[in-house]
Amino acid sequence: MAVLGCIALILCVIASFDNHAGHVGALDIGVCYGTLGSDLPSPADVVNLYKQHGIAKMRIFNPNPAILDALRGSGIAVTIGIPNEDLENLATGQGAVDQWWNINIAPYVDPSVGLKNVLAVMPLLNNIQIVRDRIKVTTVLSSSVLASSYPPSTGAFTPEASSTMAGILAFLASTDSPLMINVYPYFAYKSDPGNVRLDYAQFTETETVVQDGAYGYVNLFDAIVDAFVAAMDKAGGATNVRVVVSESGWPSDGSGSITTPEIAATYNKNLLNHILQKGGTPRRPGANIEGFIFAMFNENQKPAGEEQHFGLFYPNMQPVINLYKEYGIGKMRLFDPDHAALEALRGSGIRVTVGIGNKD
Repeated sequence: MAVLGCIALILCVIASFDNHAGHVGALDIGVCYGTLGSDLPSPADVVNLYKQHGIAKMRIFNPNPAILDALRGSGIAVTIGIPNEDLENLATGQGAVDQWWNINIAPYVDPSVGLKNVLAVMPLLNNIQIVRDRIKVTTVLSSSVLASSYPPSTGAFTPEASSTMAGILAFLASTDSPLMINVYPYFAYKSDPGNVRLDYAQFTETETVVQDGAYGYVNLFDAIVDAFVAAMDKAGGATNVRVVVSESGWPSDGSGSITTPEIAATYNKNLLNHILQKGGTPRRPGANIEGFIFAMFNENQKPAGEEQHFGLFYPNMQPVINLYKEYGIGKMRLFDPDHAALEALRGSGIRVTVGIGNKD
């Protein structure tokens, strides 16, 4: 089961529960919503917080019923992780998959959605098929699956991962599904500050820092993404498989002078700007690389130290860093007169366009 254990770390389902309207906010970038905290707000309050700040996408790490129920009608697209402990059972056959689907996902999907797509996780889980429309099955990879990443052109998967990734990439290519990757310049900088420059890790350098053949890199984020892209090319040549950054962030405390609210704000603001510019990377110029910031809240049940301080907000929903104000968003569009959002906008100086719901 060693290979299945590897897959268990990276399998997830992507689903949008928004069946009729556009996104509630202005930003095409998501934020991860973790729940490892004893003092976090209710899911309904969290959904309203996403809406108030124009966050159109949410990633959750398991099919939490309270969160999924709160998302009904919100217009927020959600990415749902499959818990590792569920995967061994899912690998036993289609019956187990159907049961998992019917319990965890089906109650929250509009029943009018047709059953058109057949998505199979191959080759290792090739007896699992999820048959639903607008549902994508993909994988999430951390940098630990890379045997080499510097310079980016040497990017290659570990021998264990390589035997798995060829089949996964073929599957993703056949279903037009993206590969999701965790990209953390913070950890690269922290582990080797003598050789990794802070300005390179924080998007603040404007000149080439790493020249890798024909490709020049001014920030570490692009270099990490392209190391994955190079590894993908070597594993299966799946040049049509898109990448989505499933996690990226910088902690505001927990590891001395390199983790302050100011440094965290600089990274997250520049990450936001970099993704929204849709400029791609040196190996994939012009590619639209979607992304998720990690994370929505500081979580006090995670390991002590920096892991508890990746949040954009404190559990009381006050900002750790004023990311959205710093970014300078002056306008917001709502698709209905959401009272919580309108109340939060009082005195903000943000201009709002309010839609009239179809039912009205």
